[in-house]
Amino acid sequence: MNKILGIVFLLIISLGFAQEKPKEFVYLYDVDPSIKMELRYITSNNFIGRPIDGYLRSVIIVTKPTAIALKKVQKELKEKGFSLKIFDAYRPQQAVDHFVRWAKVLKDTIKKSEFYPDVPKSQLFNLGYIASKSGHSRGSTVDLTMADLKTGKELDMGSPFDFFGTESHPFYKGIDKNQIKNRMMLRNAMLKHGFKPYENEWWHFTLRDEPFPKTYFNFPVK
Repeated sequence: MNKILGIVFLLIISLGFAQEKPKEFVYLYDVDPSIKMELRYITSNNFIGRPIDGYLRSVIIVTKPTAIALKKVQKELKEKGFSLKIFDAYRPQQAVDHFVRWAKVLKDTIKKSEFYPDVPKSQLFNLGYIASKSGHSRGSTVDLTMADLKTGKELDMGSPFDFFGTESHPFYKGIDKNQIKNRMMLRNAMLKHGFKPYENEWWHFTLRDEPFPKTYFNFPVK
């Protein structure tokens, strides 16, 4: 009986029901409410086409050092007339598990034309677009872009967020000078304030000195 109870307890933890937001994590709006957001995975506007497990409220959660660093980036960009706009930050392991389950159902391709038109779904694992673990679950990785402060319109980065293809590589050559300029403005600001980029996605950055480099959390976004 004790063994069964132990298994049930571990299952509950793995599903995220027993976890609460650790004190080292903060809501970004408490640190800098001026940073714009569009939490994609709580909606159907994503590469799966449905809301993702673990996203219960439209809020951005990150570790406190990440929030402080983002505030510094925001201050610099606002002086130039721009704002950060965040699509995803902390991502619970249950959301990553949802991605993995979806990737194995090869017939489910309702968003293929929009997010991965040139990549066979069967290759998403091999090409590194889907993985069983994500840096987002450590709480110090963010997916973001920039928006014009006056109009609120996103800057043209040459490819949309979460587009699976070489067009999303930061130094992709097949985009125009203005798109390159926008990508480099974002990249340089993030690098300056302590973030490291991911070389396959122009929007993806991780805090260099992240506080939980080996811990993958599973508390829900709420």
